Amino acid sequence: MNAVEYGINTGQDEPEAEVQTRPGDLDHLRPLPRISVHAFCETEGMFTVMEKLAQDRRMAKVSFRVTQGSIQAAANMFSSAPTPNLIILETGAVPADIMEELAPLAEVCDPSTKVVLIGRYNDIPLYRELIRNGISEYMVAPVALADIIAAISSIFVDPEAEPLGRTIAFMGAKGGVGSSTIAHNIAWGVSTLFSSETILADLDLPYGTANIDFDQDPAQGIAEAVFSPERLDDVFLDRLLTKCSERLSLLAAPSLLDRAYDFDRVAFQPILEILQRTAPVSILDVPHVWNEWTRSLLADVDEIVIVAAPDLANLRNAKNLFDQLRKLRPNDRGAHLVLNQVGMPKRPEILPQDFCQPLDLEPMAIIPFDVQLFGQAANSGRMIAELDSKSPVAEIMSQIAHVVTGRASVKKPRKAGLGGILGRLGKKKK
Repeated sequence: MNAVEYGINTGQDEPEAEVQTRPGDLDHLRPLPRISVHAFCETEGMFTVMEKLAQDRRMAKVSFRVTQGSIQAAANMFSSAPTPNLIILETGAVPADIMEELAPLAEVCDPSTKVVLIGRYNDIPLYRELIRNGISEYMVAPVALADIIAAISSIFVDPEAEPLGRTIAFMGAKGGVGSSTIAHNIAWGVSTLFSSETILADLDLPYGTANIDFDQDPAQGIAEAVFSPERLDDVFLDRLLTKCSERLSLLAAPSLLDRAYDFDRVAFQPILEILQRTAPVSILDVPHVWNEWTRSLLADVDEIVIVAAPDLANLRNAKNLFDQLRKLRPNDRGAHLVLNQVGMPKRPEILPQDFCQPLDLEPMAIIPFDVQLFGQAANSGRMIAELDSKSPVAEIMSQIAHVVTGRASVKKPRKAGLGGILGRLGKKKK
């Protein structure tokens, strides 16, 4: 409990240092709706927090402005301009002066506008008076970015709404590294291991292989969704989905070259939103391309898995990808790395530990090269665990499914699955 709940009056001349947001603090928070927000900051520290807030992916739909100024500056601005949906104000005033400071703004504020006030004093009577006078939330500095998003969510996100499903994107650092195969196996694994309704969306429209891997030939799929966004609703999506198993549905790619597949930045945004509302887990098989729509999509999903093979080109590409993703998603957990096709006979390779060192991360999984098992699965339209549920590769796929759905941590992999294989591979290379 904080000091407000105990009724402690604690004033401070200067706000404390910025509260750092740790990876994972924002995981439970949903994207904010299309609202307008204007923040007024008196201190550099709060201005910095607001700048970071503007870059967060959960604010993608929000029209957000930040101004260095006081409550009086806000009153002056809105005396001749309409107020936004939400105003965030920072004040250093003592409790006795705050209501008087807010009075000029109250005179020009639209009745529908919400106000969040960030002050320096923990005081229960002040809090109660502010709430009684129409302030939506009072927060005590210093505040973390996660606290501000949570406060906005409590005002504008319907608590009765269904929770959003988890979206997990798989992408290869280079073509041919098996990203699609792993994505398809994980989608099947999530639906089977956890009895969870799962949707696999194949976003590689010209060359997608999900229909082949699941031995399906659907007449419709993701092309109809992306080219007809105005028709996209729950009923239309159900018509486009192909049932692969009891709990796994496929949004298949046409895998045809009868047209050019050029998309703008937000082309897949309606699909992503409806997938989040439709299924607890959606696996996105993202092609190895870098353009506006893939960049936008990767900024918006919940989890990202980069699949790479242990060679120099993959290392270079993976380094570029992880660097860009850290910039795109500064407040989210980092993307995961899966090293695939490790231990291929007669192929010079970079050792897993040497591959990961310049990336400054630990791999989520290391999958050994097994041409017979993967080849047999591909040619029969079945998943790895369907062919051999006790194989080391099936065990690793299970581990990945646990991690990306939040049911396990990368830090403590089972020895027989991830860690044991890494150790054995290291010994073989020496």
